[in-house]
Amino acid sequence: MSTPDVAAPSYAAVLRLPHARRTFAAAMFGRLGYGVVSLSLVLSLTAATGSLATAGLLGTGFAAVSVVLAPARAGLVDRWGARRALPALALTFATALFALAGCTQAAGTPRWLLAALVAASGASCPPIGPTMRALWSAMTPDEAMLQRAFSLDGVAEELIFLGGPLLVVAVHPVPGLLLSGLAIALGTLAMVASPAAALIAPAANAEKAPPLRLLSAEGAGVRRASVAAFGIGMCLAAVELFVIAAAGRAHAPSATGWILAGQSAGSAVAGLLYGRIRWRLGAAARLPYLLLALSALVAVTAAAPSLLLLGLCVGAVGCLIAPALSTVYLAADAQAPTGTATRAATWANCAINAGSSAGGGLAALLVDRASLPLCFLLAAAAPALATLAVRGRPGPGSGSRRAVRRALVVSEPPAGVAQTVDAVGEVDAALASGAGGASPACGVDPDAPLRRDGKK
Repeated sequence: MSTPDVAAPSYAAVLRLPHARRTFAAAMFGRLGYGVVSLSLVLSLTAATGSLATAGLLGTGFAAVSVVLAPARAGLVDRWGARRALPALALTFATALFALAGCTQAAGTPRWLLAALVAASGASCPPIGPTMRALWSAMTPDEAMLQRAFSLDGVAEELIFLGGPLLVVAVHPVPGLLLSGLAIALGTLAMVASPAAALIAPAANAEKAPPLRLLSAEGAGVRRASVAAFGIGMCLAAVELFVIAAAGRAHAPSATGWILAGQSAGSAVAGLLYGRIRWRLGAAARLPYLLLALSALVAVTAAAPSLLLLGLCVGAVGCLIAPALSTVYLAADAQAPTGTATRAATWANCAINAGSSAGGGLAALLVDRASLPLCFLLAAAAPALATLAVRGRPGPGSGSRRAVRRALVVSEPPAGVAQTVDAVGEVDAALASGAGGASPACGVDPDAPLRRDGKK
């Protein structure tokens, strides 16, 4: 792997981009709602139905509907633009969640009604994370700056999802549902009110927005990034369950919290450091190395002879989480066909969620049937197998303005490209001046996003 060159600009340079602070703050406030909703949902439904099993089933239904329909919701953003699609989704989500909060407080609410409201909430989750990553891609001038933006975004999101459950405990489940709906609605509306939101404009022909076919040659790059995301999600979910089992067998269940907190801290620190490096290899080319490194560290964890050493090993595994996930999103962004950026990022995010669900389910079957060292080795196999699918020649770029700029550095623009460059210049000028309009050239340029445990 090529030796990295440390880049001079800091993360402050990312936040100094025109309208970046305003847009990012709004997006993070909206994503706070996703950090609160899952636990609030299960706890409030348990109180309403008197059954944790029923509440868990309904919570699983919420997650399943959300993941299955995520590409369709992202398609709405690509097709109609952020300013038209996101508010409609956010207000629908908040309304369904408010209604659900009221029903959980009313006596005798039929379970079919609770299930319907849960499904409506899951179906309308606005893709705040993917859209914010799309905006980062549109706002940043080069790949090095985009990598720092994605790293900053991922670390901030990590902190939000660490603090979300604590907030639920502090405010009670039903107010937690109200807080979730309110945060997502207000955060989304504030984000699309930013001039930067105009960079995700409606497709030129909304009825004929370009498709994203993962099995086609054009979608090969996004497919590889999604396979990598699936392997990462599967591995991390299994490791988390195996850590819980190890702490229980060592008669120190409270150690679980410290070990997983150390993993998250390692992820946050490494994510910030990783974003400061200017790599000679592109994101898609770096993915196999990161997957193999993750697999190796998890395999080493299998040999940890004590809980203390297990914690240190898991902390080392955490150091690869944010770098690996940010690279997945960078790879999806760089290889997304034109007009499909939000969907490409959402597919990567869905793959993380699907891998997490599959990994958790398989780990639950294994934990009582195999020794913990063997369990960790099997968890290490997921990213190693994903490497086989990820290896290969990166697909063509998406034709984004960043790709056009790189081409201009190498040679003079051929006939016809000058018009594209002019359009890119108009987009940059509009963004710098705070203009509300958007050039048709910037209908879709960026990447999207989420988190390993199903966050939006």
